[in-house]
Amino acid sequence: MADRVTVVGGGLAGSECALQLARRGVEVTLCEQRPLASSPAHHGDGFAELVCSNSLKSLRHDSAAGLLKEELDSMGSVLLGLARRAQVPAGGALAVDRERFSALVTEAIESSPLITVSRGEVRDIPDGPSVIAAGPLCSDALFQRLCDVLGGEHLSFYDAAAPVVDAESLDRDKVFSQSRYEEEGRGDYLNCPMGREEYEAFWEELVAARRVLSHDFEQSDLFNACQPVEEVARTGRDSLRFGALKPVGLTDPSTGRRPWAAVQLRAENAEGTAYNLVGLQTNLTWGEQKRVFRMIPGLEGAEFFRYGVMHRNSFVDSPRVLDGSFAIPGTSCRLAGQITGTEGYTEAIASGLLAALNSFADLRGYERVGLPRTGALGSLVSYATDPKTEPYQPMHVNFGLVPPLGGGRMKKRERYRAYADRARRDLDAYLATRPELFAGALS
Repeated sequence: MADRVTVVGGGLAGSECALQLARRGVEVTLCEQRPLASSPAHHGDGFAELVCSNSLKSLRHDSAAGLLKEELDSMGSVLLGLARRAQVPAGGALAVDRERFSALVTEAIESSPLITVSRGEVRDIPDGPSVIAAGPLCSDALFQRLCDVLGGEHLSFYDAAAPVVDAESLDRDKVFSQSRYEEEGRGDYLNCPMGREEYEAFWEELVAARRVLSHDFEQSDLFNACQPVEEVARTGRDSLRFGALKPVGLTDPSTGRRPWAAVQLRAENAEGTAYNLVGLQTNLTWGEQKRVFRMIPGLEGAEFFRYGVMHRNSFVDSPRVLDGSFAIPGTSCRLAGQITGTEGYTEAIASGLLAALNSFADLRGYERVGLPRTGALGSLVSYATDPKTEPYQPMHVNFGLVPPLGGGRMKKRERYRAYADRARRDLDAYLATRPELFAGALS
């Protein structure tokens, strides 16, 4: 009988996992419930749909997010390569045209002779080798079944997405093009400058606006990286000026000075016809979003292609219920992606790649992957599978997870470069010892 793995979920982790297994000659049944069933955050039925931001974060070598991308390149990530083909300008970050990116991933999956797509909701753990990459929006039935099997406490948090507006509806007499610390007119972002009175009027309406979720929820339920802008605003009048609306590195060409605050817009597609309101993820009602966000200079006549949404995400207590490869102990099923609590787009891709490698290793009787803890991905895996990690909350890659350097004190940027250089050396050395997993699969 040919090797076959069932992958549940056609998001970033599931798509990467399926394509990596197929690369290694493994037959895959890829299960995706859309379009027969969907979630409040999804808008289409393509694979690897980005439901929040369209940014995969920094490309800098001396950042944890940039290092993770370098590690994925070394390990032969398929989706990262497709993301670069769908790239849109975003300064030093990797942002994509989300529709083109999803189309490229969908084409890769549907054209693979070893991947069979099965549409429909999966309500139980599949028989045989499997990877559940159902994401943080896993169906209630499947998540409850996982909770029953794992027997551990399940956790959850709220997540939010920002609106997307029509580029044609922006007032270009007020909006200017500039990336931080770059010359006006040459940047990858559009900026909406706000004076002090404009900012304070906006802040007052924002904190008083009606929300979709009328019931109370604890602040601890909100994932910090995706907190609704109105929740951040409630922490203080100037909180947004030092956060999402910080004006540092920007010069308003109409005044020649730095604005009091600024809203940045990032292109959603290569054509620049749609823009994401950076950092303005929200739980406001759609009517309130139109009213309040149109108070931003340059957005007075904005037309919304997509309003911001908020949804409940779920993940399992991985350090206590999964093993070091994110497998359910005593089974041939492992989890991947955000359902494990590893948070972030690129992290989800990495998780899918790792699940494919470990599933392939199990099929062939090879040793499972043991990435160096000095790396971005290795340190995240260590954090997410260490029983000493308590309480367990969603986590991005960051240099706070890696072992400290020896020697004297360094400035932060110098220390981060040293972290990245060490990680690259250690990963290259490790990959050279695992030709059975990587040789012939990286072309």
